[in-house]
Amino acid sequence: MKFAVLTLFPEMLETIINTSIIGRALSKEIISCDIINIRDYAFNKHHKVDDYTYGGGAGMLMQAEPVYQAYQAVKEKIPDNKRVVYLTPCGKTFTQKMAKDFSKEDSIVFLCGHYEGIDERVIEDIVTDEVSIGDYVLTGGELPAMIMIDSISRLIPGVLNNDVSADIESFSDNLLEYPQYSRPYQWMGKKVPDILLSGDHSKVEKWRRRQSIIRTYEKRPDLLEKAELTDEEKKMLEEYCKDKGN
Repeated sequence: MKFAVLTLFPEMLETIINTSIIGRALSKEIISCDIINIRDYAFNKHHKVDDYTYGGGAGMLMQAEPVYQAYQAVKEKIPDNKRVVYLTPCGKTFTQKMAKDFSKEDSIVFLCGHYEGIDERVIEDIVTDEVSIGDYVLTGGELPAMIMIDSISRLIPGVLNNDVSADIESFSDNLLEYPQYSRPYQWMGKKVPDILLSGDHSKVEKWRRRQSIIRTYEKRPDLLEKAELTDEEKKMLEEYCKDKGN
């Protein structure tokens, strides 16, 4: 997978991208990430990339031409790229399903806005996807871009040491992940559930599935609307709710 990020602040991404799982994936050349400074494509000696908005209003707007030229530079390196993601509060909310869809691409270009955003004309010209990471406003698109790169990369074969991990993590099937435990067996009076010590893998998996359903019901009930539960699991959840008085 080839990532490219168009940004005014490359230093914000460089530190994060070379650490932890993503850093290892880069060193193994499973993924690559090219960080492009949009200021390098400004046609003035001060590398100015913003200007006042037509019609008035607070703040400055990133101009179309530097963004366009920066993208053209990326196209020379990745001529077959099909996805340009603009990080914006106006976009569709990023989800695990979206991460899976993006992970099937050969390359993705991320466009990070700043100030009051980017001239709409270049967005219309080069952007294929507008994406938001949540209903709140950030200073720029760099952090959302890194969140998406991290989430997408985890789904690419070879990035995680154990590829099974990506299949059982939270949101993989619209359920939150089950609780997990490690040594010691007893800590501050709390013991590890006995079922996890039974050695019976089928019972362990059934227990974990039940815990995922219950945890989702308690913490993110909205996800259950999309989760595919068996009749037995639905009955189990109904009984759990009755026991809880819900």
